[in-house]
Amino acid sequence: MMTDMERFPFSEKDESFGVASSLPYLPLTFTYRNHSLSVSGLLDTGASVNVLPYDMGIQLGADLN
Repeated sequence: MMTDMERFPFSEKDESFGVASSLPYLPLTFTYRNHSLSVSGLLDTGASVNVLPYDMGIQLGADLN
């Protein structure tokens, strides 16, 4: 049984889509060496793979080659 649960509110990212744009976003802070980047990420509880966007890796100073 999971006891350390946390709830995240559904936020409107693009009101032109109505209810379809209301999704749960999770506040995240990525840290790599001396760089940090705070972002909001879509909380996808059914995902089996997570991807860090290329431009975020560059902003963190990672060598992605």
